[in-house]
Amino acid sequence: MNNENTFCVIMAGGVGTRFWPVSRKNLPKQFLDILGTGKTFIQMTYERFETIVPPQNFYVVTNEEYYSLVKEQLPYLKDEQILLEPVGRNTAPCIEYANQKIKNISSDANIIVTPSDHLIIETDRFIDNIKKALDFVKDNDALVTIGIKPTRPNTGYGYIQFDSSEKVTDSIFKVKTFTEKPNLEMAKFFVESGEFYWNSGMFIWNLNSIEKAFEKYLSEIHKLFTDNFEKINSEAERDTIYEIYNQIKGISIDYGVMEKASNVYLIRSSFTWSDLGTWYSLYENKEKDKNGNVVSGESFMIFDSKNSLFYSTVKDKIYVAKGIGNVILVDTKDAFLIVNIDDEQSIKQIVDELKINGKEDYL
Repeated sequence: MNNENTFCVIMAGGVGTRFWPVSRKNLPKQFLDILGTGKTFIQMTYERFETIVPPQNFYVVTNEEYYSLVKEQLPYLKDEQILLEPVGRNTAPCIEYANQKIKNISSDANIIVTPSDHLIIETDRFIDNIKKALDFVKDNDALVTIGIKPTRPNTGYGYIQFDSSEKVTDSIFKVKTFTEKPNLEMAKFFVESGEFYWNSGMFIWNLNSIEKAFEKYLSEIHKLFTDNFEKINSEAERDTIYEIYNQIKGISIDYGVMEKASNVYLIRSSFTWSDLGTWYSLYENKEKDKNGNVVSGESFMIFDSKNSLFYSTVKDKIYVAKGIGNVILVDTKDAFLIVNIDDEQSIKQIVDELKINGKEDYL
């Protein structure tokens, strides 16, 4: 595998609503050290791939508001490696934008596309899967997605069904179906069948394969970007991107391409993974005390409480909790959240209510 022809696109434009009140519009979760490791999510994402991707072959696609955050946290990136979107249009346009930049360097590039805010443990096993996928796509017209072997019937993830009769290698299989977040009964069926893996939102493909797919399934987006290829790779880039993004509608790469294409493959993976999209997913992945509590912050005194997440970014303040259970408690300098752990999906609705009620300063 030629590393010089391997590129990595890091998608880093999200706001991280479900991690409110820590994740804010001006400092979303990909730029935070929520895990307490000393590194932010985007820094961990970059480091995960730097053994197989040359530094000049990384691209970060993000909102223009986050340019300074990317420069601060990934100072080794040149300006031309930070692709700024004027407005979020979901994952398909951001991938096609990166395609045009990569095409200007290598017309036959092999590309890894990854979100910026996932937790991956057993990095060696993860990179081994990525290498297998890269080896496959460089010689085949294939769109590969990383599937994660489910450990429980999680209703917060999408699922991918693979076809066990169409086996390419011991780990790569043809995809049969994509399913959005199922209800609990359906999720249990998926896990028990053994034919469904979690959709990680990570992809590997050759530039020619993904461009053919855009041309076939998202022709309007493809035409806008390819017609402006020269401008995108010139000093007129920013104005051109503004014009393009004003004309396109948001659409995900899953819905726009992956669910429709006939050359989609899944690489079965079993490393520990979480998209860390919610406070509960953080609770699941952090070490717990004997009562099932996760405590992250300066001064907590917890009595007779269980199965809860206590998280604070505030210093010089003591927290005392007694006789509570199954709650998420998060405190920041200007906002305090407490919600039942089983109702944490309502945090997005809470954020929507804050918008409606004119509390944008707290978002």
